Order: sequence, then structure tokens, then C-alpha cells
Amino acid sequence: MVTIKLVIAIFGLWVMTRLLGKKEISQLTAFDFVSSLMLSELVGNTIYDKDVKLIHLLYALALWTCLSIGLEKLSIVFPRLGRLASGRPELIIHNRKIILAAMRRNNLDFEQLHAMLRQNGVFAISQVEYAVLETNGSLSVMLKSDVEEGAREDLQPPTAEVVLPVALVVNGRIDAAGLRDLGKDGGWLVRELLERRIEDVKTVLYAEWSEGEGLHVQLKA
Repeated sequence: MVTIKLVIAIFGLWVMTRLLGKKEISQLTAFDFVSSLMLSELVGNTIYDKDVKLIHLLYALALWTCLSIGLEKLSIVFPRLGRLASGRPELIIHNRKIILAAMRRNNLDFEQLHAMLRQNGVFAISQVEYAVLETNGSLSVMLKSDVEEGAREDLQPPTAEVVLPVALVVNGRIDAAGLRDLGKDGGWLVRELLERRIEDVKTVLYAEWSEGEGLHVQLKA
């Protein structure tokens, strides 16, 4: 009986996948992920529970398929329902400025933001015109126009050593490791901030140093 249930479950899941449409793993939203976990738990318990009949497994698969298709169709007819189920894209960076409120709403910290930017080939926030956190958790990035043009104009390998951008202040706190990597000390950073009429480092949301751009500072709102 377990073998028959397992075969039917696999066939039923294949039919569900065909009916619900093709979607890459990277495109799954949080709701899709939770839904797949619940379905796997439901099918697993149904297969190995001797008290559950074969008809119960078929009913569970059919009902889940109908509910999933119904929700997909309703999301198309009523976009607001789709946004409630899957969320909506969130602007994280606009014109080189980090939107801290958006990061907090999405439980995103600076280390995670840096990692997601690096995955897009971006190492300096000062180069970012827009960064949007998609509903599947990925980050879409649009660079400043001058950065994109410079990348297109010179595709030759660099002859000089490239120095990666370094975060120096994060949410009002000086990153001592970043200063050491840069070969600078706290006094240098204070002088740089004073030149920009910033007297208290606690008022700085984010500051980074990058070759060519120099020190990029964003104050707290």
C-alpha cells in the first residue's frame, strides 16, 4: 500500500507542477516556500499513515491543487490579494542613499546588504542608483549611469592594484577593522568628518571609502 501511495503521490505532484505553471526555485516567494513545506508534510504523513486511505491522499492532492490554482487566479484578478500573499518589492537604496526604514521592515542588516550587492558585482554603495529587494529575497541593482558607462568603455584588465571599498561607519558605530584594512586610524576619520561639518559620528548612518570616490557619508534621517 505504501508503494501505491508513493507512486500516486509522485504522479499527483507532477500533475500539480504542470497545472501551476513553471517557476524557477530562485523565483519562489516566501509564501510559495512555506506552501511547499506544508504540502510535503501533508503528503509524507498521508503515505506512511496506515489509517489513511488511498482516497484520502487523492482528495488531499486534488484539494491542494484547487486551492493553489484558485489563489493564483485570484491574485491575477485582484493584485492586492497577490501583494498580501507574496509581498511587494521594496526600495532599499535610492540615489546612493540607504533607506533604513525599508531595511528594518525586511529584517535586513548591513552585512546582508553588502553580501547581496557583491552577488550583483557591486562593491560600493556609492555606485548604486537604485537597489530593490524583490519578493523572492533577491536584490535588483541599477548602477549610476557614469559607472555603467565607465565599465563599458574600458573592458581591459586593470594594470594597477584594485582596492575594495571599505565600510568605516555603520549605524553610528566606527568599524575599527575597516580602518585597519585601510591603514587609517580614528583620528583620520574624525578629521574627514569634520571637513564635512559632521561633529558626531553617531549622526552617521553609513560611511564607506572607495578608490576614486573617496569617503561617501550618509547621515541619519
